[in-house]
Amino acid sequence: MTTEELVALTIDKSVDARGTACPGPLLAAKKEIANIGSGQIMEILSADEGTRRDIPKWAGKKGHEYLGTVEKDGYFKIYLKKQ
Repeated sequence: MTTEELVALTIDKSVDARGTACPGPLLAAKKEIANIGSGQIMEILSADEGTRRDIPKWAGKKGHEYLGTVEKDGYFKIYLKKQ
């Protein structure tokens, strides 16, 4: 997806993990994905560089769809669709 498509998504759950270092953002995403339904969109906010690699890898292992990442003012917005 393009950056424009990602930022236009309707977000069902936002997880702000900007104040945590690895593996904090991944642990927060694992916990919160249980609180949304199949087909819903979750965004994870993180300033940790490793999260850009860890979240897509975890999503793939669990069968969720990684939609993309947007960099914004010193942090990342990572988008997933729960399967």
